Amino acid sequence: MVEAVAGCASRSSRGLYRAGAAAFFALLLMGSFAAPAAPAIAQAPDGTVKAQHGDWQVVCKAPPPGAKNETCALVQSVTAEDRNNVGLTVYFQKFSNGTRVLRVFAPVGVLLPPGLGLKIDGKDVGHAPFLRCHAFACYAQVVAEDGLVEQLKAGKTAIFIIFQTEEAGIGIPISLAGFSEALAELH
Repeated sequence: MVEAVAGCASRSSRGLYRAGAAAFFALLLMGSFAAPAAPAIAQAPDGTVKAQHGDWQVVCKAPPPGAKNETCALVQSVTAEDRNNVGLTVYFQKFSNGTRVLRVFAPVGVLLPPGLGLKIDGKDVGHAPFLRCHAFACYAQVVAEDGLVEQLKAGKTAIFIIFQTEEAGIGIPISLAGFSEALAELH
């Protein structure tokens, strides 16, 4: 039986991950997802924090050639309190065609077959497969349907579950405070 353990996220260690959030965001927007030479966490930010709503940042990047509007995403990064080398960066982006995507970057070394688990306020929401790994992170992504968006807007805490061994998962809580307000800013 696989057991998920809800670890605590360190608010004070968010600074390290927030420093890399804009760099991850640049990769999120690139489309090719080519791995950089150095870990993204150490790169200069490529994006601008436009707003902060609760624990969520609205990070935007200049429009690509031919586009009229800048591209923005909701971003939150945390590390596990008891494991400073285990953290997640969560992105929520709405594309011009209306599609909404939830993408989660996890550290290299996660066990890939179980994928990424998600619970919102203690209720199991499901799993998403990891799609790709780079030198700095592995990521999972899902198209965020209306039901999931409503759960995120109404919820207090989302716990993303990753596995480093087959025996136990590591639950990393992400605050949903401010998600609804930040979502209203996405265009």
